[in-house]
Amino acid sequence: MDPTDCRAWLFDLDGVLTRTADLHAAAWKSAFDGFLAARTSPAPGTPSSGFDPVEDYLRYVDGRPRTDGVRTFLASRGITLPEGEADDPPTAQTVMGVANAKNTLFQELLETGRVAVYDGAVELVRLLKARGVPVAVVSASENTPAVLRAAGIAGLFDACVDGTVVKERRLAGKPAPDSYLEAAAMLGIDPALAAIVEDAQAGVEAGRSGHFGLVVGVDHTGQADALRSHGADLVVGDLGELLPGFLGPAGGTGRALT
Repeated sequence: MDPTDCRAWLFDLDGVLTRTADLHAAAWKSAFDGFLAARTSPAPGTPSSGFDPVEDYLRYVDGRPRTDGVRTFLASRGITLPEGEADDPPTAQTVMGVANAKNTLFQELLETGRVAVYDGAVELVRLLKARGVPVAVVSASENTPAVLRAAGIAGLFDACVDGTVVKERRLAGKPAPDSYLEAAAMLGIDPALAAIVEDAQAGVEAGRSGHFGLVVGVDHTGQADALRSHGADLVVGDLGELLPGFLGPAGGTGRALT
């Protein structure tokens, strides 16, 4: 589907709109490395290497709900934990304990300063809004409202499906398409007429399985081929690359979007 024909745009948050992926990766590394170091008797032959904030982040946790990320990464190390309770302390050796450790660490990092945005992405959102095209943010993070406020872009979106909505409505996390389908329903748009924008392999896979009209992958980390193989129709290094198609030659009006 041509980008200018899309009737709605659904954007992932971390790594697409905001430069918070590095904060998430750092928080995950601290949480997982702390957990692995505290294990006193791992099973014989169990891999115990620490969390790689690039490779492991992209492969196991990027785009997934927090508890799914815990399960997926630890499974790669041959570790299965009891689920635990929602209020488990960060030191608990449970899925919820590790997830809570990560969230505490991320919130501490978030409080250190203003969240930076990807200028091309925000410019595209503003252009779409100016033309009456509905836009939504879709993220597995329960910290989405805080991140949007810290980035100064909380008022730009017509709908938001975040980790809290996913939990309350019992939606399956990415790579299942449920969260994106929910956002399309909020906007009253047929998914076949909508675009999604993702930097995560799980996210573009969700777009493909949800039969969205256009799946745009954003590659900041050299994973363009992986994004395409998981479902991206189009891969860009920066969403600003899409702006000329909307504006037309020499800053003209481009094609109609309605």
